[in-house]
Amino acid sequence: MMRYDLPPGAPRGAIGLLGGSFDPPHAGHVALTEAALAAFGLARIWWMVSPGNPLKENGPAPMERRLRAARDLVRHPRVVVTDIEARTGTRFTAATLAALRRLYPRQRFVWLMGADNLAQFHRWDDWKGIMESVPLGILARPGSRLSALTSPAARAYPSARIPAAQSLTLARAEAPAWCFVNMPLSPASSTAIRASGDW
Repeated sequence: MMRYDLPPGAPRGAIGLLGGSFDPPHAGHVALTEAALAAFGLARIWWMVSPGNPLKENGPAPMERRLRAARDLVRHPRVVVTDIEARTGTRFTAATLAALRRLYPRQRFVWLMGADNLAQFHRWDDWKGIMESVPLGILARPGSRLSALTSPAARAYPSARIPAAQSLTLARAEAPAWCFVNMPLSPASSTAIRASGDW
């Protein structure tokens, strides 16, 4: 892999990583991204369009279609849409983070997810390794606040939680560290968009 194939780092700040199939990308992804930029004081956010989600049975739409749709949707100067997981050959978050640490040894990263993902984070491959390698920024999604805050992951790391009022410290925190913040809830859903036939 050549360096010009990789998105630029942010030597003076942290990069938020928002992984997903983006099948399709929608306004909810944009709202979460804008909320994360403000809440966690991130220099940039990478939308990491995944080759496929190991927790989903059916494969997503072709990668090029999802990348094009994501780039058409997001216009923020501090947001980069990338296929870096396809380039590194990683499908699981733990392996992706290990690859990013090798490629960007001095870069600080924050893993971003909706609260719905925290609720089932304990099902992810090597989830404790993820928790202990990078700070996690959690943003509230419809109907998942309670299940997220009572999830096995939240209960396993209660002392690592940073209060929402101190969310701007997350990017400088040493893992394990996680912060749960509320955001204006968007009803947009990739599943619903696919079911409607608009994708």
